[in-house]
Amino acid sequence: MKTIARLALLVLLAPAALFAGAAQAQSTDVPGHPRVNEVNRRIDHQQQRIDAGVADGTITPAQAARDERHATNIAQRASAAEARHGGHLTAAETQRLNRAENRNSRAIHRQRH
Repeated sequence: MKTIARLALLVLLAPAALFAGAAQAQSTDVPGHPRVNEVNRRIDHQQQRIDAGVADGTITPAQAARDERHATNIAQRASAAEARHGGHLTAAETQRLNRAENRNSRAIHRQRH
């Protein structure tokens, strides 16, 4: 019964995870903004890792939701910082965002291994 419930949950959540991954993957590089691009690429990569973990069953849907909330928070903080600085990220803000991304990345790694 436990296996059937997992499979049913996976079938129900897989399209949502794929849609979320596709929406994240649509972000493009912004010419002349290497710090913004770095943050965006890391967020996209973490989303791919979350999706892969859900697909192979190493990350539960609840864990995936929490990790995605963290990634969304980081993206919102990056957008707010860009708005404050004319579309750019300062070195200090990039450092703060990278620390947050490192924490989220470690959490994803721990969940998958």
